Amino acid sequence: MSRTALLLPHPERAHIMEAARAVAKDLIAAGFTVRVLADEVSEDDLPGVVACDGADAAGGAEIVFALGGDGTLLRAAELARPAGVPLLGVNLGKVGFLAEAEAGDLDAAVRKVVAREYEVDERLTLEVTVHHDGLLVARSWALNEVSVEKVARERMLEVRVDVDGRRLSRYGCDGVICATPTGSTAYAFSAGGPVVWPEVEALLLVPISAHTLFSLSAYSFRVRPGSR
Repeated sequence: MSRTALLLPHPERAHIMEAARAVAKDLIAAGFTVRVLADEVSEDDLPGVVACDGADAAGGAEIVFALGGDGTLLRAAELARPAGVPLLGVNLGKVGFLAEAEAGDLDAAVRKVVAREYEVDERLTLEVTVHHDGLLVARSWALNEVSVEKVARERMLEVRVDVDGRRLSRYGCDGVICATPTGSTAYAFSAGGPVVWPEVEALLLVPISAHTLFSLSAYSFRVRPGSR
């Protein structure tokens, strides 16, 4: 039975496209159907692949390969998560905190996928809903973090933070970040938050440039089943 993989390389980096050609060639030789996004990569760029349109490109695939940096992996996650497909990030860019493998591991990673010698780790994500005057105005999700930030540069934002309906704190600040363990190496880290191991079931709350005398610059709280 044919197996399918979605390949998402950074299309503007020549060395990444070269690596993508090697990955596609090896997967096709192993019996995979290799998909790419038609608006980013053509079949001429990667011979033998199938160019797909739309957000459902990962539907029915066995795995998604993201070749690049953290930006490429986050873009791939937007396709992998709705389809319920595992995502493998290979760092071929400048910043790759989120990637599972480095450039030197690429060949071995492909071999293990072909041989089905891999395990799928689940990562905590955030469900985001935005309400205004009692009305739902936006709904989304995040792998790294969600931030509430000020619009007016010259003003301070007044934020009250509640957890499970209980008041936690109030800040005069530029904003507040709520980050997952996966996202603890991103914006939250730059704002002074700690790095958290991905398997920890906790969320980080980090104020941005808070005007406060408290020495504690970040909170972490565990996630209970059914909690939001």
